[in-house]
Amino acid sequence: MLNYILDKIFYSAFTMFGVVTVIFFLFNILPGDPAQMMLGQNQNSAQLDVVKKKYGFDKPLSDQYFLYLNDLSPISFHSKKESDYSFFDENYSGIELVSFSKFSVNLKYPYLRTSFVNQGKKVSKIISEILPNTFVLAFSAILIAIFIGLVFGIISALNKGNYIDLFIQFISTVGMSIPSFFSAIIFAWIFGFLLKDLTGLEMTGSLFELDDYGESFNLKLKNLILPSIVLGIRPLAVISQLVRNELLHVLNQDYIRTARAKGLSQIDIIKNHALKNALNPVVTVISGWFASLLAGAVFVEFIFGWNGIGKEIVNALNLLDLPVIMGAVLVIAFIFIIINILVDIIYIKLDPRIKIN
Repeated sequence: MLNYILDKIFYSAFTMFGVVTVIFFLFNILPGDPAQMMLGQNQNSAQLDVVKKKYGFDKPLSDQYFLYLNDLSPISFHSKKESDYSFFDENYSGIELVSFSKFSVNLKYPYLRTSFVNQGKKVSKIISEILPNTFVLAFSAILIAIFIGLVFGIISALNKGNYIDLFIQFISTVGMSIPSFFSAIIFAWIFGFLLKDLTGLEMTGSLFELDDYGESFNLKLKNLILPSIVLGIRPLAVISQLVRNELLHVLNQDYIRTARAKGLSQIDIIKNHALKNALNPVVTVISGWFASLLAGAVFVEFIFGWNGIGKEIVNALNLLDLPVIMGAVLVIAFIFIIINILVDIIYIKLDPRIKIN
């Protein structure tokens, strides 16, 4: 097991390296001068030269790439000459491992640089402030999807072929087909506007909002209801279909027939025998969907005004705030990779029949 986990971490590191490379070159071949983006309209040639030299924008693209890798790497070079950005940045001095006359090798947190728009504010700080909101939204959505999806899947399997089964399958198909941004608009309009007096819900809102006096933030859990339902619709539909199909397969196994011959009720068979064996592929889907929800929350967060990483990416795209965009994408990619490793480990634990090569 340990060797398997180490192999997964090794290959995941290569995957992350590939993601970093693609993201860097993708966003650095875009038209526009990063120094001009940072300075805005209040700029002159002297200021541009200072900013370009300070952040390494005057260097060839290949040099900028290696500097970016140095910023992201947990073990990096750190110049002792403050005027040399090549390996100097006061934002990540970290813990010194080895010291030489002109530079040192330091252990540090990955440095995602600073925002072009919010000058001086670290991208890591921006993301750390909003990522918990996205986690809360994604976690709420997946809980809704798991609970309702399991119930729908079990009911559908127990009523195979009749109108209940057909109705649930129809609802699941519609749920998988409708894009999240369209569902968000419809739900916001119906439940946050037309039926607002009945539901008490708002069309937009985040987890924490300023009070009427603008002095403090208050927790608004009701703002979580609509976006979490909308975000959970597609995984709910997938889980429902998967549970139905897996249960139908398991219920035709010999040991289930033996359980029926012993006089066990259908509920006991589902609860104690069939459901557990049908959940292995469901676990994989659930964990994969949770990672997808973090990335797929972009439009849902933007439409509902939810202050999360998706909304921040949209705002950064509008303002061409490249460090924030790149940092957010890399964080989401890292979360994907970590979740995939955990999924593989959980899957092996749940199903001893799976062999580790």
